[in-house]
Amino acid sequence: VAVTAKAVDVDSLAPPTTRVAPRVPEGAPVVPPQDLASRPRRNRRSATVREAFRETILTPSNFIYPIFVHDGEEDIPIDSMPGQSRLGWKTGMIDKVREARAAGVNQVVVFPKTPDNLKTETAEECFNPNGLAQRSISLLKDTFPDLEVYTDVALDPYNTMGHDGMVRSDGVVMNDETVYYLCKQAVSQARAGADVISPSDMMDGRVGAIREALDAEGFTNVAIMSYTAKYNSAYYGPFRDALASAPRPGSEDWKIPKDKAEYQMDPANYRECLREAALDEAEGADIMMVKPAGAYLDIIRALKDSTTLPISAYQVSGEYSMLKAASAAGYLNEKDAVLESLIAIKRAGADLTLSYYAVDAAKWLDEM
Repeated sequence: VAVTAKAVDVDSLAPPTTRVAPRVPEGAPVVPPQDLASRPRRNRRSATVREAFRETILTPSNFIYPIFVHDGEEDIPIDSMPGQSRLGWKTGMIDKVREARAAGVNQVVVFPKTPDNLKTETAEECFNPNGLAQRSISLLKDTFPDLEVYTDVALDPYNTMGHDGMVRSDGVVMNDETVYYLCKQAVSQARAGADVISPSDMMDGRVGAIREALDAEGFTNVAIMSYTAKYNSAYYGPFRDALASAPRPGSEDWKIPKDKAEYQMDPANYRECLREAALDEAEGADIMMVKPAGAYLDIIRALKDSTTLPISAYQVSGEYSMLKAASAAGYLNEKDAVLESLIAIKRAGADLTLSYYAVDAAKWLDEM
Protein backbone atom coordinates (compact mmCIF):
# COMPACT_ATOMS: atom_id res chain seq x y z
CA VAL A 1 0.00 0.00 0.00
CA ALA A 2 1.46 3.32 -0.99
CA VAL A 3 1.97 5.81 1.84
CA THR A 4 1.89 9.49 1.04
CA ALA A 5 4.37 11.59 3.02
CA LYS A 6 2.76 14.44 4.87
CA ALA A 7 4.36 17.85 5.06
CA VAL A 8 5.78 18.52 8.53
CA ASP A 9 5.35 21.88 10.21
CA VAL A 10 8.87 22.31 11.64
CA ASP A 11 7.71 25.01 14.04
CA SER A 12 5.41 22.49 15.72
CA LEU A 13 8.35 20.24 16.72
CA ALA A 14 9.69 22.60 19.40
CA PRO A 15 8.19 24.71 22.17
CA PRO A 16 7.36 28.30 21.40
CA THR A 17 10.36 30.61 21.79
CA THR A 18 11.27 34.26 21.67
CA ARG A 19 14.66 33.45 20.15
CA VAL A 20 15.14 34.76 16.65
CA ALA A 21 16.83 32.55 14.10
CA PRO A 22 20.19 33.96 12.99
CA ARG A 23 20.43 35.52 9.55
CA VAL A 24 23.04 34.71 6.94
CA PRO A 25 24.83 37.25 4.76
CA GLU A 26 22.94 38.21 1.62
CA GLY A 27 24.15 36.12 -1.26
CA ALA A 28 25.35 33.21 0.89
CA PRO A 29 24.93 29.94 -1.01
CA VAL A 30 22.29 27.44 0.09
CA VAL A 31 23.99 24.08 0.43
CA PRO A 32 23.06 20.79 2.10
CA PRO A 33 24.95 19.95 5.32
CA GLN A 34 28.19 18.05 4.83
CA ASP A 35 28.01 14.40 5.86
CA LEU A 36 30.40 14.75 8.83
CA ALA A 37 30.29 12.42 11.84
CA SER A 38 32.69 14.65 13.75
CA ARG A 39 32.72 18.44 13.85
CA PRO A 40 35.44 19.68 16.25
CA ARG A 41 33.92 23.16 16.24
CA ARG A 42 31.03 21.85 18.35
CA ASN A 43 33.47 21.77 21.26
CA ARG A 44 34.43 25.41 20.65
CA ARG A 45 30.98 26.89 20.12
CA SER A 46 30.71 28.98 23.32
CA ALA A 47 32.89 30.56 25.99
CA THR A 48 31.46 28.16 28.56
CA VAL A 49 32.31 25.09 26.51
CA ARG A 50 35.76 26.40 25.61
CA GLU A 51 36.56 27.04 29.26
CA ALA A 52 35.27 23.62 30.29
CA PHE A 53 37.53 21.85 27.79
CA ARG A 54 40.60 24.08 28.24
CA GLU A 55 43.64 21.84 28.60
CA THR A 56 46.15 24.38 29.88
CA ILE A 57 45.24 26.59 32.84
CA LEU A 58 47.60 29.44 33.67
CA THR A 59 47.71 30.65 37.28
CA PRO A 60 50.01 32.94 39.29
CA SER A 61 51.30 29.88 41.15
CA ASN A 62 53.05 28.88 37.91
CA PHE A 63 55.22 32.02 37.95
CA ILE A 64 58.63 32.83 39.40
CA TYR A 65 59.44 36.55 39.32
CA PRO A 66 63.10 37.41 38.61
CA ILE A 67 64.31 40.51 40.47
CA PHE A 68 67.51 42.51 40.06
CA VAL A 69 68.91 44.06 43.22
CA HIS A 70 71.71 46.53 43.84
CA ASP A 71 73.51 47.85 46.90
CA GLY A 72 71.78 51.22 47.01
CA GLU A 73 68.60 52.96 48.08
CA GLU A 74 66.97 54.14 44.86
CA ASP A 75 65.61 51.91 42.12
CA ILE A 76 67.50 52.29 38.83
CA PRO A 77 65.45 51.69 35.64
CA ILE A 78 66.97 49.27 33.13
CA ASP A 79 66.80 51.00 29.75
CA SER A 80 66.77 47.79 27.70
CA MET A 81 64.00 46.28 29.85
CA PRO A 82 61.19 48.86 30.11
CA GLY A 83 59.28 48.44 33.36
CA GLN A 84 62.13 46.64 35.14
CA SER A 85 64.69 48.15 37.52
CA ARG A 86 67.65 47.33 39.65
CA LEU A 87 65.87 47.44 42.98
CA GLY A 88 67.33 48.88 46.15
CA TRP A 89 67.78 45.77 48.26
CA LYS A 90 66.38 47.31 51.44
CA THR A 91 63.44 49.21 49.95
CA GLY A 92 62.48 48.66 46.33
CA MET A 93 63.03 44.91 46.56
CA ILE A 94 60.66 44.60 49.50
CA ASP A 95 58.04 46.82 47.85
CA LYS A 96 58.17 44.87 44.59
CA VAL A 97 57.93 41.50 46.28
CA ARG A 98 55.02 42.73 48.37
CA GLU A 99 53.28 43.77 45.13
CA ALA A 100 54.01 40.37 43.59
CA ARG A 101 52.59 38.52 46.58
CA ALA A 102 49.44 40.64 46.51
CA ALA A 103 48.96 39.53 42.91
CA GLY A 104 49.43 35.87 43.87
CA VAL A 105 53.08 35.43 42.84
CA ASN A 106 54.92 33.97 45.83
CA GLN A 107 58.13 32.83 44.16
CA VAL A 108 61.11 35.03 43.27
CA VAL A 109 64.65 34.52 42.03
CA VAL A 110 67.30 37.05 43.09
CA PHE A 111 70.00 38.41 40.76
CA PRO A 112 72.54 40.78 42.37
CA LYS A 113 74.30 43.64 40.56
CA THR A 114 77.75 43.29 42.10
CA PRO A 115 79.75 46.54 42.38
CA ASP A 116 82.71 46.51 39.99
CA ASN A 117 85.20 47.02 42.81
CA LEU A 118 84.15 43.66 44.32
CA LYS A 119 84.63 41.68 41.11
CA THR A 120 87.76 39.55 40.75
CA GLU A 121 89.13 37.00 38.30
CA THR A 122 88.16 34.21 40.69
CA ALA A 123 84.86 35.72 41.95
CA GLU A 124 85.27 35.09 45.69
CA GLU A 125 82.54 37.65 46.37
CA CYS A 126 80.01 35.01 45.28
CA PHE A 127 80.28 33.27 48.66
CA ASN A 128 80.72 36.32 50.89
CA PRO A 129 78.35 35.61 53.81
CA ASN A 130 77.52 39.32 53.91
CA GLY A 131 77.36 39.75 50.14
CA LEU A 132 74.51 41.50 48.38
CA ALA A 133 72.82 38.26 47.32
CA GLN A 134 73.08 36.76 50.80
CA ARG A 135 71.76 39.92 52.50
CA SER A 136 68.88 40.13 50.03
CA ILE A 137 67.90 36.50 50.55
CA SER A 138 68.00 36.89 54.32
CA LEU A 139 65.92 40.07 54.29
CA LEU A 140 63.33 38.49 52.02
CA LYS A 141 62.93 35.48 54.30
CA ASP A 142 62.82 37.66 57.41
CA THR A 143 60.11 39.85 55.86
CA PHE A 144 58.11 37.14 54.09
CA PRO A 145 58.80 33.79 55.81
CA ASP A 146 56.59 31.80 53.44
CA LEU A 147 58.08 33.33 50.28
CA GLU A 148 59.81 30.78 48.05
CA VAL A 149 63.24 32.23 47.32
CA TYR A 150 65.32 30.92 44.43
CA THR A 151 68.92 31.93 43.86
CA ASP A 152 71.38 32.08 40.99
CA VAL A 153 74.59 30.08 41.24
CA ALA A 154 77.23 31.16 38.72
CA LEU A 155 80.35 33.32 38.76
CA ASP A 156 79.53 35.83 36.00
CA PRO A 157 78.02 38.53 38.28
CA TYR A 158 81.22 38.45 40.35
CA ASN A 159 83.83 37.73 37.68
CA THR A 160 85.86 40.52 36.06
CA MET A 161 85.88 38.53 32.83
CA GLY A 162 82.10 38.11 32.61
CA HIS A 163 82.02 34.32 32.44
CA ASP A 164 80.15 31.76 34.52
CA GLY A 165 83.47 30.17 35.48
CA MET A 166 87.10 31.09 35.98
CA VAL A 167 89.00 31.67 32.74
CA ARG A 168 92.54 30.44 32.06
CA SER A 169 95.00 32.56 30.08
CA ASP A 170 94.41 30.43 26.98
CA GLY A 171 90.68 31.21 27.12
CA VAL A 172 89.53 27.89 28.57
CA VAL A 173 86.80 28.11 31.20
CA MET A 174 87.95 25.98 34.13
CA ASN A 175 85.35 23.39 35.12
CA ASP A 176 86.30 21.65 38.35
CA GLU A 177 87.83 24.70 40.01
CA THR A 178 84.69 26.64 39.19
CA VAL A 179 82.49 23.91 40.65
CA TYR A 180 84.45 24.11 43.90
CA TYR A 181 83.48 27.78 44.24
CA LEU A 182 79.90 27.14 43.10
CA CYS A 183 79.51 24.76 46.03
CA LYS A 184 80.74 27.43 48.45
CA GLN A 185 78.34 29.91 46.83
CA ALA A 186 75.39 27.51 47.12
CA VAL A 187 76.07 26.78 50.78
CA SER A 188 76.35 30.50 51.58
CA GLN A 189 72.97 31.09 49.94
CA ALA A 190 71.39 28.23 51.86
CA ARG A 191 72.75 29.65 55.11
CA ALA A 192 71.13 32.98 54.20
CA GLY A 193 67.76 31.24 53.91
CA ALA A 194 67.39 30.25 50.24
CA ASP A 195 64.76 27.63 49.49
CA VAL A 196 65.98 26.63 46.03
CA ILE A 197 69.53 26.80 44.68
CA SER A 198 69.64 27.37 40.92
CA PRO A 199 72.98 26.65 39.22
CA SER A 200 72.95 28.48 35.87
CA ASP A 201 76.63 27.98 35.04
CA MET A 202 76.44 24.81 32.88
CA MET A 203 79.64 23.34 34.34
CA ASP A 204 79.86 19.54 34.22
CA GLY A 205 79.09 17.76 37.49
CA ARG A 206 77.96 20.82 39.40
CA VAL A 207 74.53 19.49 40.40
CA GLY A 208 75.95 16.45 42.16
CA ALA A 209 78.71 18.47 43.80
CA ILE A 210 76.27 21.11 45.05
CA ARG A 211 73.87 18.44 46.35
CA GLU A 212 76.71 16.81 48.27
CA ALA A 213 77.89 20.17 49.66
CA LEU A 214 74.40 21.17 50.79
CA ASP A 215 73.74 17.81 52.43
CA ALA A 216 77.10 17.89 54.22
CA GLU A 217 76.11 21.21 55.81
CA GLY A 218 72.67 19.93 56.87
CA PHE A 219 70.66 21.60 54.08
CA THR A 220 68.94 18.42 52.95
CA ASN A 221 65.62 20.25 52.42
CA VAL A 222 67.09 22.94 50.17
CA ALA A 223 66.14 22.06 46.62
CA ILE A 224 68.13 22.40 43.38
CA MET A 225 66.60 23.84 40.23
CA SER A 226 69.20 23.10 37.61
CA TYR A 227 69.57 25.12 34.42
CA THR A 228 69.64 21.80 32.56
CA ALA A 229 69.26 23.01 28.97
CA LYS A 230 70.69 26.51 28.93
CA TYR A 231 71.46 27.54 25.39
CA ASN A 232 74.12 29.93 24.11
CA SER A 233 71.36 32.30 23.06
CA ALA A 234 71.21 35.75 21.52
CA TYR A 235 68.25 36.56 23.78
CA TYR A 236 70.27 37.35 26.93
CA GLY A 237 71.48 40.86 26.04
CA PRO A 238 69.17 42.96 28.25
CA PHE A 239 69.90 40.72 31.25
CA ARG A 240 73.61 41.30 30.83
CA ASP A 241 72.92 45.04 30.67
CA ALA A 242 71.03 44.77 33.95
CA LEU A 243 73.92 43.09 35.76
CA ALA A 244 76.82 44.45 33.67
CA SER A 245 77.90 40.82 33.33
CA ALA A 246 78.66 40.40 29.62
CA PRO A 247 81.99 38.78 28.68
CA ARG A 248 84.83 41.31 28.56
CA PRO A 249 87.29 41.74 25.67
CA GLY A 250 90.43 39.66 26.08
CA SER A 251 94.04 40.43 25.18
CA GLU A 252 97.08 38.72 23.72
CA ASP A 253 98.21 38.00 27.25
CA TRP A 254 94.86 36.69 28.51
CA LYS A 255 92.31 35.39 26.06
CA ILE A 256 88.65 35.68 27.05
CA PRO A 257 85.99 33.83 25.03
CA LYS A 258 83.67 36.29 23.27
CA ASP A 259 80.64 34.18 24.13
CA LYS A 260 79.66 31.17 26.23
CA ALA A 261 79.53 28.55 23.50
CA GLU A 262 82.16 26.43 25.27
CA TYR A 263 79.79 25.54 28.10
CA GLN A 264 76.26 26.61 27.14
CA MET A 265 74.39 24.47 24.63
CA ASP A 266 74.38 24.97 20.86
CA PRO A 267 70.97 26.31 19.74
CA ALA A 268 71.07 23.80 16.88
CA ASN A 269 71.05 20.79 19.24
CA TYR A 270 68.07 18.80 20.51
CA ARG A 271 69.33 15.36 21.62
CA GLU A 272 72.04 16.92 23.75
CA CYS A 273 69.40 18.21 26.18
CA LEU A 274 68.39 14.63 26.92
CA ARG A 275 71.96 13.81 27.94
CA GLU A 276 72.11 16.86 30.20
CA ALA A 277 68.73 15.95 31.71
CA ALA A 278 69.77 12.38 32.47
CA LEU A 279 72.92 13.62 34.22
CA ASP A 280 71.15 16.31 36.25
CA GLU A 281 68.44 13.93 37.42
CA ALA A 282 71.00 11.30 38.40
CA GLU A 283 73.01 13.91 40.30
CA GLY A 284 70.03 15.02 42.39
CA ALA A 285 68.27 17.90 40.63
CA ASP A 286 64.74 18.54 41.95
CA ILE A 287 63.60 20.76 39.06
CA MET A 288 65.07 21.01 35.55
CA MET A 289 65.02 24.23 33.54
CA VAL A 290 65.05 25.17 29.86
CA LYS A 291 66.41 28.61 28.96
CA PRO A 292 65.27 30.50 26.89
CA ALA A 293 61.63 29.45 26.64
CA GLY A 294 59.79 30.76 23.60
CA ALA A 295 62.22 29.58 20.93
CA TYR A 296 62.79 26.27 22.74
CA LEU A 297 59.29 24.87 23.26
CA ASP A 298 60.41 21.60 21.65
CA ILE A 299 63.14 21.29 24.29
CA ILE A 300 60.63 21.91 27.10
CA ARG A 301 58.48 19.10 25.70
CA ALA A 302 61.51 16.82 25.31
CA LEU A 303 62.43 17.22 28.97
CA LYS A 304 58.83 16.88 30.09
CA ASP A 305 58.52 13.57 28.26
CA SER A 306 61.85 12.25 29.54
CA THR A 307 61.43 12.70 33.31
CA THR A 308 58.97 12.76 36.17
CA LEU A 309 60.71 15.82 37.67
CA PRO A 310 59.03 19.24 37.44
CA ILE A 311 60.15 21.36 34.48
CA SER A 312 60.73 25.10 34.57
CA ALA A 313 61.36 27.48 31.68
CA TYR A 314 62.84 30.96 31.63
CA GLN A 315 61.14 33.59 29.46
CA VAL A 316 64.33 35.58 29.25
CA SER A 317 65.10 39.27 29.03
CA GLY A 318 65.23 39.36 25.23
CA GLU A 319 61.81 37.74 24.98
CA TYR A 320 60.44 40.27 27.46
CA SER A 321 62.01 43.25 25.69
CA MET A 322 60.76 42.14 22.27
CA LEU A 323 57.21 41.92 23.56
CA LYS A 324 57.59 45.32 25.20
CA ALA A 325 58.96 46.92 22.04
CA ALA A 326 56.29 45.45 19.76
CA SER A 327 53.55 46.49 22.18
CA ALA A 328 54.94 50.03 22.53
CA ALA A 329 54.98 50.34 18.73
CA GLY A 330 51.35 49.26 18.53
CA TYR A 331 52.16 46.04 16.67
CA LEU A 332 50.80 43.76 19.39
CA ASN A 333 48.22 43.87 22.15
CA GLU A 334 50.57 43.45 25.11
CA LYS A 335 48.22 41.64 27.45
CA ASP A 336 46.99 39.16 24.84
CA ALA A 337 50.44 38.47 23.40
CA VAL A 338 52.07 37.99 26.81
CA LEU A 339 49.39 35.64 28.11
CA GLU A 340 49.50 33.65 24.87
CA SER A 341 53.28 33.30 25.17
CA LEU A 342 52.99 32.12 28.78
CA ILE A 343 50.24 29.64 27.92
CA ALA A 344 52.43 28.24 25.12
CA ILE A 345 55.30 27.70 27.54
CA LYS A 346 53.06 25.88 29.99
CA ARG A 347 51.36 23.90 27.21
CA ALA A 348 54.78 22.73 26.05
CA GLY A 349 55.30 21.19 29.49
CA ALA A 350 56.63 23.82 31.90
CA ASP A 351 55.32 23.54 35.45
CA LEU A 352 57.05 26.81 36.40
CA THR A 353 57.84 29.84 34.27
CA LEU A 354 60.36 32.51 35.20
CA SER A 355 59.10 35.73 33.62
CA TYR A 356 59.59 39.45 34.07
CA TYR A 357 55.91 39.66 33.19
CA ALA A 358 54.95 37.50 36.18
CA VAL A 359 53.33 40.27 38.22
CA ASP A 360 51.55 41.90 35.27
CA ALA A 361 50.35 38.53 34.02
CA ALA A 362 49.00 37.60 37.45
CA LYS A 363 47.04 40.85 37.56
CA TRP A 364 45.69 40.31 34.05
CA LEU A 365 44.59 36.78 34.93
CA ASP A 366 42.74 38.15 37.95
CA GLU A 367 40.82 40.52 35.69
CA MET A 368 39.63 37.74 33.38
